[in-house]
Amino acid sequence: MNLLGIDMGTTSVKTVLFTDKLEEKMKLTADYTPNSHGDIMEFPAEEYWKIVKGEIDKVCAEARVDALAIDTQCETLILTDEDGNPTREAIVWLDNRATEEAKLIEEHFGRQRVYEMTGQPEVTATWPACKLLWVKRNEPEVWAKTKRVFLLEDYMLYKMTGKFVTEKTLQSSTIYFDIKGNCWWSEMLEYIGVGEDMLPELLDSGVEIGEYEGIKVVTGAMDQVSGAIGAGIVKPGIISVMTGTTMVIFIPCDTVPEYNPESIVPCHYNYDGKYCLLSWSPTAGMALKWFKNALCEEFSFGELDGLCEAIAPGSDGVTFLPYLCGSTMPKYNPEARGSFTGLTTEHTRGHFARAVMESVACMLKSNLDYLGLDVSEIRAMGGGATSPLWCQIKSDMTGKRLVTLKNKETACLGAAILAGVGVGVFESVESACEMIEIGKSYAPSGADYTECYERFMKYDGILNV
Repeated sequence: MNLLGIDMGTTSVKTVLFTDKLEEKMKLTADYTPNSHGDIMEFPAEEYWKIVKGEIDKVCAEARVDALAIDTQCETLILTDEDGNPTREAIVWLDNRATEEAKLIEEHFGRQRVYEMTGQPEVTATWPACKLLWVKRNEPEVWAKTKRVFLLEDYMLYKMTGKFVTEKTLQSSTIYFDIKGNCWWSEMLEYIGVGEDMLPELLDSGVEIGEYEGIKVVTGAMDQVSGAIGAGIVKPGIISVMTGTTMVIFIPCDTVPEYNPESIVPCHYNYDGKYCLLSWSPTAGMALKWFKNALCEEFSFGELDGLCEAIAPGSDGVTFLPYLCGSTMPKYNPEARGSFTGLTTEHTRGHFARAVMESVACMLKSNLDYLGLDVSEIRAMGGGATSPLWCQIKSDMTGKRLVTLKNKETACLGAAILAGVGVGVFESVESACEMIEIGKSYAPSGADYTECYERFMKYDGILNV
């Protein structure tokens, strides 16, 4: 049986066909560009469907597809009339126009109440509740015609099957979904003026809902949850770290942590009816890319690894703070800036490059220490996972086993696994994930990073305030 996983990103759609042994058979990518000006970012809703339909057609021209599922970002909002015709362009998740509405919602409910109901520790303009209130206040003619509220995955499911349904992981950051009660938060809906009849039916991930052109269609998951499934993050003690431009740490958990006014770590609904924490930092791989482009432009990343390997752990006292775009977690400070400290005339570009790598590993450890969870294994993804040296530094810094994955399109794989669960190919997500193949494995080598980490935290306490 062939299973199709579709990952809808901000600027591209990735489509991968897998066998029921999770072997990759075909991969496509379609790029697109949302329309943006200032705080506004939009895209025609029908164009999303046109792109996805085109990719499905391309795959079906080459191979049989038995079932599919889609993952998307959470907050892209599509409003339609009662027949599913869009009443305006989709408001992309990054759209930041609803700042005034976010303030109104926060003033009315307070951050603690919002967190305890939804798991979101902040009220931001990107959340769909804020966007909906903005449309109601600023586009009354659109609001009068709006009868259905979709998120992006919902709309794709509707276009394929005619079913007005959603799945719960996608709704986590709407701030009108009660993640403990697994239902809509009626108080928030009443405040923003949205009736439950305007919202889709709530389903679990991995549920078959209908067919499209003979292909069984199954509910997927939000992109981060789907990516975690595709990485096999389905057992206690196993987490993932994605080191791309940013660093994202995905941590499954059984309960919603108590509210902490100093924390902005969000808690989301997970595919299994439990929860997950998402911690992120705005600069990770970006910091190394900046260093390479600004100061070592003639070097490849592999050659930078070679320079770093000649330097002892701890970079002989050089410390880098990677806050080129501020810091977020565990310490929120948008005004924080990057810096090198501890320099002497004996230091070389290799020291600087290694200090950059070590700083990202220190951020990883500081997040794990802050969250205080029992972690036995870290699964590494993103461009940073292609560097054996960086992977070893992270393993040594955290004292944890770190592994990479053979399949890099983990979000598509996660969606395909959910498709297989929905049509009965797999008994469960967990049983399917037993087939996920590990790439390389890194165990702590004994290198002592104690002083390096203490030094990082010391300078972080001085400069990141």
